[in-house]
Amino acid sequence: MEDFFNTYKLDIFWTAVIIALVVLLHFLTNVLHKWFIKQERLKFPGEKASPVNLVKRILNALWLVLGLIALSYMIVPEEEHGVLKGHFELVLYLGIVSVVTIVAATAANMWFKKSIIDKIENNYDPTNFKFLRYIAIVVIYIIGLLLTLLAFPSLRGVAQTVLGGAGVLALIIGVASQEALSNLIGGFFIISFKPFKIGDLVKVTDTMVGTVTDITLRHTVIRNFENKMIVIPNSIINKEKLINYDMGELKCCERIEIGISYDSNIDLAKKIMQEECEHHPLILDNRTELEKQEGRPVVKTALTQFNDSSMTIRAWAWGSSFGEIFQLKIDVLESIKKRFDKEGIEIPFPYRTIVMKKEKETLN
Repeated sequence: MEDFFNTYKLDIFWTAVIIALVVLLHFLTNVLHKWFIKQERLKFPGEKASPVNLVKRILNALWLVLGLIALSYMIVPEEEHGVLKGHFELVLYLGIVSVVTIVAATAANMWFKKSIIDKIENNYDPTNFKFLRYIAIVVIYIIGLLLTLLAFPSLRGVAQTVLGGAGVLALIIGVASQEALSNLIGGFFIISFKPFKIGDLVKVTDTMVGTVTDITLRHTVIRNFENKMIVIPNSIINKEKLINYDMGELKCCERIEIGISYDSNIDLAKKIMQEECEHHPLILDNRTELEKQEGRPVVKTALTQFNDSSMTIRAWAWGSSFGEIFQLKIDVLESIKKRFDKEGIEIPFPYRTIVMKKEKETLN
């Protein structure tokens, strides 16, 4: 036993040192991981710790692989130590690049999120920061990927060309599809010209009305009144003729239309619609001083159309915002219907006349 120890004491010592270092690095990684998780929960409660957990797994795997390569020095012949050294340096380089990339992307993401929260708390528009956050994260990961390619001789030429700046545009155009580029350019147009921003209430079509919650490199997200998320590619929403209810003045006019029968009293129907709108607490007096002096009504009503079985009466009602005028509309539609029933004004419904033809008696 003593002879065995004397013969292999250097190998045993080397093995013990390597194992001790791997265990120590593993322990320090876990300690730092717990500390980062604690700090992240204090500063960003509710935020997922996926990047921190990923860094922990990469580092623990890195220490294990490097330890195994170091232990291999005792097994392989001395002439192959150069190959092992190359593998050791490659694994270490890839591990460091991966960790630095994830940490940099996570740090940038947290900084942008903190800036967005500060913007919102101070009533500033956070749209630009939300959009730039995605660009920063994508750029960091692209740089990390290019630095990874530098470790492989067969791909080093491509990485050096891209990092040198000569082939950046060509690489992007070659890799990205036309649709992806259209969405990216559309996102830049939205951020630059600002037809809408985060928090605006917009109407793209009759079925796509809601609040803008996010603008990414690819798409815009709208939360509708059913609390459902509508994802619209930037290239599409950039071409649409949309209504932004929060751009400029917030007040808006709602046309409330009801059809009455030809036998009904037009003047009475107009009076009822005007009174019900004007008595609603959300109605906005949008008259000018001259119109007030002339005694014009707050809500204008008129006969606008003759239909097949009805006449359309329209009331123009103003509200302080889209939300208030929508609430006013659904309230007065109900109250007008009840007044119409009480005053004997008929809201017609379609009539159908069925003609029954008797079969001719068969002549004998």
